[in-house]
Amino acid sequence: MSFRPLMLAALLALPPGAMAQTVSPQVPTAQPPVTGEDPILARVEGEPVRLSDVLATAQDVLPPEMRGMPGPMLLQMLPPEIARQLVDRTITERVLTAAARSAGLDKDAEIQRRIRRASDQELQQAFLTREVNAAVTDAALRARYDQESGRRQGEEEVHARHILVPTEAEAKAALAEVTGGADFAEAAKRLSKDPGGRDGGDLGFFKRADMVPEFAEAAFALRPGQVSPAPVRSPFGWHVIKVEERRSAPVASFEDSRQQLRQKMLEEQVEVVVARVRTAAKVERLDQPAPRCSTMPPRRPRRPPAAPPPRNAARKPDPWPDCPSRRSPSRCRRCRRSPASPSA
Repeated sequence: MSFRPLMLAALLALPPGAMAQTVSPQVPTAQPPVTGEDPILARVEGEPVRLSDVLATAQDVLPPEMRGMPGPMLLQMLPPEIARQLVDRTITERVLTAAARSAGLDKDAEIQRRIRRASDQELQQAFLTREVNAAVTDAALRARYDQESGRRQGEEEVHARHILVPTEAEAKAALAEVTGGADFAEAAKRLSKDPGGRDGGDLGFFKRADMVPEFAEAAFALRPGQVSPAPVRSPFGWHVIKVEERRSAPVASFEDSRQQLRQKMLEEQVEVVVARVRTAAKVERLDQPAPRCSTMPPRRPRRPPAAPPPRNAARKPDPWPDCPSRRSPSRCRRCRRSPASPSA
């Protein structure tokens, strides 16, 4: 038996919805009808290959809009060659699995470890999907949208044009031209090095965070109709800026925000679920020392070491501290004194 993936590869290359367009439910195919909810389509070593097995194989191939269809209906809609390819692929996978078991690979320790890892990952994904989807409902999406739309109200936007040139001298010349009465859009078409110069330097409406700080600070400081009093330098070069309009940004509708908001809430909810199950679990970390118990008595501070003795503490006291000579151990020739009679 040969496995020919050409039709499956072509099916994978189809854009979403293209397969649904190529197969019409009203056009009958030569595929024989199937009965029952999960009919047997083939047998491998006596083990049945059911429609559900074929549909599981097809999950990586079918476009999303066709994956939820009932099995018998989907099999009737597929072109005969595609259906045969899917069944053939499922049989091949089943044969390879049986061969691996016959070779004893299912007893290999490394293979078992990888199977357990894959099984754990599937369980983790199934648990997160169930918990997260239960929290991110349409009502939750609507409440989050209402909450955030209120905060987004009033975010300011400006509609501006600019002339971008590489040097300050060119920017000053362009500024002198437009402040002298030249039409800004026409000057931008002639002078600006920005690709948008052919549109008169029109940047449309933008928020402060949409531009580099130097440009945004200068643009949002201008009123409609004003031109920047001096060229503005940014990492892109030198700009001459003119503000056309100012407005509060319109808030996107719920339907326009739905997908982005849902993705954001899904990511947040995953973190919530993970934190909840970790907190509820008894975890003992052995790779780092345990934190010190707050109820243990504090250690007594060590006594500071004794101060070292003076450097000259071991020397005997000088018997003639005020004698300038000290030539004789018994009597000084200059002051005529001895240690026994310091006043002699």
